[in-house]
Amino acid sequence: MIIKKQMKPPHAYWPRETSGDADFTPPSEFKFSRSRIMYIEDKSTGLEGDARIGRVFFSKTGKTLYYKGLKFQSLKGNGFKANYFEVDSGDQYWISGPRKDLHDRLYGGNAGVVIDDDVREEYMKSVSK
Repeated sequence: MIIKKQMKPPHAYWPRETSGDADFTPPSEFKFSRSRIMYIEDKSTGLEGDARIGRVFFSKTGKTLYYKGLKFQSLKGNGFKANYFEVDSGDQYWISGPRKDLHDRLYGGNAGVVIDDDVREEYMKSVSK
């Protein structure tokens, strides 16, 4: 009989709060090469919700996204102004690459979008090109 080692879920490593992110190093099963800076907006409360720009990690298959202890899977086109849902809560989110013109929100602008400290420099370089 083969016994598989049970891995901790991503939220066991990542706090939901973003303070101290600069010192955070992801566990070895999350590879930097399978990550990307992305725009993440909570759509559970309406068309415009809390929004952030941060590093999102992808599973080996690319079907699951991980961000700060949250686990997302695609709505496969079935969402209203949302393309992913958070697995534990069912809340819907819009997750996409950040726009170079800084108009990430659905109705334009970037007001209130928080940029995580650990990606700020890389993000600013990518949008200033």
